[in-house]
Amino acid sequence: MIPAFRCIVNPVPVASPARRLYLTPLVAAAVASAALLAQAPALPNRPGTLKFAAMGDNGTGDRAQYEMAEQMAKLHATFPFDLVIMLGDNMYGGQSPADYVRKFETPYAPLLNAGVKFQASIGNHDRPEQVNYRLYNMNGQRYYTYTRANIRFLALDSNLMDKKQLDWVESTLRDAREDWKIPYFHHPLYSNAERHGASVELRVLLEPLFVKYGVNVVFSGHDHVYERIKPQKGMYYFVSGSAGQLRKGNMAPTEETAASFDQDLSFMAIEVAGSEMFFQTISRTGRTVDAGVIHRQSKPGATMPEADRWSAVDAGAQESPAGRQ
Repeated sequence: MIPAFRCIVNPVPVASPARRLYLTPLVAAAVASAALLAQAPALPNRPGTLKFAAMGDNGTGDRAQYEMAEQMAKLHATFPFDLVIMLGDNMYGGQSPADYVRKFETPYAPLLNAGVKFQASIGNHDRPEQVNYRLYNMNGQRYYTYTRANIRFLALDSNLMDKKQLDWVESTLRDAREDWKIPYFHHPLYSNAERHGASVELRVLLEPLFVKYGVNVVFSGHDHVYERIKPQKGMYYFVSGSAGQLRKGNMAPTEETAASFDQDLSFMAIEVAGSEMFFQTISRTGRTVDAGVIHRQSKPGATMPEADRWSAVDAGAQESPAGRQ
């Protein structure tokens, strides 16, 4: 009898193309680095789907950021995303006009020249005047909303989650008619990195609204690692805060951790095709360190059966050596 929680892997090479291995969690962890990393599932790259990237904590202006930006440009050549959501700490240190050039316009010039639109949220290192920077597309607002295809995005300011912003979040989610609802902001509601970890006070404020109004996926940064969290109250959480800064070895995975990577910089590529969201996390060297597909929840506040959660996220997903330690 096959366990309800399983990972299905197609190893290479195999005697028969149809052969499959049904692995228990312990066996899956044992073969992760050998088999799963060799089997990076490609994003579908279908015509007419929404394709976007997510990155956080990027604006250092150093060589590592530029190398990460080069990987994003390489991906864009074959996976033509036209949106990048920025998860805060868009710029470190000086934030003069020259810094905007060195820490944003120059490294991302290939994407900007290709018409890719960046939609920023504010982090704790970002100065308030960033909301007026034209290429961040915040239009002078520290929190705002927009739609792409069948997705309602909410870019929030997690530095100051006051009543005015909370009321706005509730009304925006309540009135949204799109199939997917995706907030993103800097401080993660769930994180198992040692430096910062979860912003529990923020979770107390936001999570009830997310549950009530059927939020599907949440993206954050702040911790300079990558982490995918197991579904919490029916929602999926990603921490992607290492597009420019890295805290190597900072992950302390718990039972909440589905996958993690803290050995190099990374960013995420996402494709939404109807009721499915495909994701791929890519390192500075172009290595895929996590990938999978999320099936949209059926109704606000609903939680999926345990087996469905895992078939949705882990079937074909891979883990880095830093994951499930």
